[in-house]
Amino acid sequence: MMTDPISDMLARIKNACQRYFETVDIPSSKLKAGILRVLEREGYINGFKEVEKDNRVFLRVTLRYYDGKPVINVLDRVSKPSRRVYSKLKKISSVYNGFGIFVLSTSKGVMSDAEAKENNVGGEILCKVF
Repeated sequence: MMTDPISDMLARIKNACQRYFETVDIPSSKLKAGILRVLEREGYINGFKEVEKDNRVFLRVTLRYYDGKPVINVLDRVSKPSRRVYSKLKKISSVYNGFGIFVLSTSKGVMSDAEAKENNVGGEILCKVF
C-alpha cells in the first residue's frame, strides 16, 4: 500500500525526465489528473491520456524537452501526509522569482498559483515546479 500517491507520481516524473524517457505511466486518480492538467496548461508536459493495462487505468504522461534538456528541473512535494501546508491567497509567494509555479488544491479545483490569485482562493499547496 502506498502512503502518498502524489509523491509517487512526482518521483516517477522526475526519474523519467532524468532518464530522458518520452512517456511515463502513472496509476490514475482524479487528483493526479488535475495536477497533470495544470502542468500541461503551464507548459511543463506535452500532455497525458488515460490508458488501460491489465484491467487497470493509468495516466500516460508525455514529457517535454527543450534543446535536449527536460523542461522540469525541480518537482518537489510541499504538503505531505505528515505535514499539510495551507496558504491564504495573500501569502502565496512566487516560485524562483516567477519562473516556477505552485500547484494548489482549492475549493474550486486543482490550479496553479496564478489561477488561484485570479479566482481569489487559497488552499493546500501540493507541489512546486520549476
